[in-house]
Amino acid sequence: MYPHHREREQPIFSSRAHVFQIDPGTKRNWIPASKHAVTVSFFYDANRNVYRIISVGGTKAIINCTVTPSMSFTKTSQKFGQWADSRANTVYGLGFATEQQLHQFSDKFKEVKDAARLAREKSQDKELANTALTIAAPQDLSDELQSPPVMCVNGPEEKMFRSQSADITLSAEKERIKKMLSEGSICEMNLESELFTLQDSNSKLVAALHEANANVEQWKKQLAAYQGETDRLRDQVVELEAHGGHGPSDLLKDELTQSLEELEALLKAKDEEIHILQSKKVEYHEMEHHRDEAIHRLRETEMRNAELERRIQNSEQNLNNSLEERDRMDSGIQRAVEILDIKIFDLNDLRQSLVKLIDK
Repeated sequence: MYPHHREREQPIFSSRAHVFQIDPGTKRNWIPASKHAVTVSFFYDANRNVYRIISVGGTKAIINCTVTPSMSFTKTSQKFGQWADSRANTVYGLGFATEQQLHQFSDKFKEVKDAARLAREKSQDKELANTALTIAAPQDLSDELQSPPVMCVNGPEEKMFRSQSADITLSAEKERIKKMLSEGSICEMNLESELFTLQDSNSKLVAALHEANANVEQWKKQLAAYQGETDRLRDQVVELEAHGGHGPSDLLKDELTQSLEELEALLKAKDEEIHILQSKKVEYHEMEHHRDEAIHRLRETEMRNAELERRIQNSEQNLNNSLEERDRMDSGIQRAVEILDIKIFDLNDLRQSLVKLIDK
């Protein structure tokens, strides 16, 4: 009855920003909804053809907004934008780190809004077609909306009260499982957002690593050339010092020494760059480890959601069985009442006959 959220909703865009909400009292000041930058994602529900903006901080949904064609995203500064959500009766504000991130989010918001408008138009056309087909169909009254008569017969009445008590217990269990499923869905959306961010960072690190690997060979060749030039200049300095006054002037020695120092400094800088690249490679492996952990947690959450859905289906089956049992009990009570009415009518006739016989 409740499909997996991973099958139902998929992230289509994510960005990191500081989230704010308008002060409901003043309608002017902004109230921070997150202590630091969080992931703000666009999700698409293929089954319902609905787009949502979701941001989760810990286990709490900071933003859970369904995009409608009437919404508009407004850039109020170079790195800040806002939009109004009439359903939640609030205004959301996002503060980005760069102007480029703001432009990307604004463009995606406009794209999603246009897609939501097309989805609504298709839905309205479908509803009009269905209405035209069913305009003359009779409406059936649900038997569950009619309250069964309460009869003062101790046996069936007690059974009916027990059935109602079991119905209430099953309903409470169903609501509790729905709440657990909702909490699991929030946790799953959080993991999906984290996984989407890790995949984005992973792709950036892979690109940087490929670029660095492509430049390593060139840098190694340059280092070898610099080392050869350094050795040659060092030999020249030693030769000049050995010849004493018979060689070039002291000014030439100073120039050679300065060139040697510059080359040594350059070699040191290149060594530091290679060390930085090696540390980036270690960070890349760490990111892969974090991604694997997030995928593992996401799979565990999906398994828990599947178990919760199975329990909900079992509860619904038990509830339907209880409703069918109650209907059968109601039918038995109705038959018992009819038989009791006939017996009372016969007893009344017998009493009247006896009265007439006594009077005679």
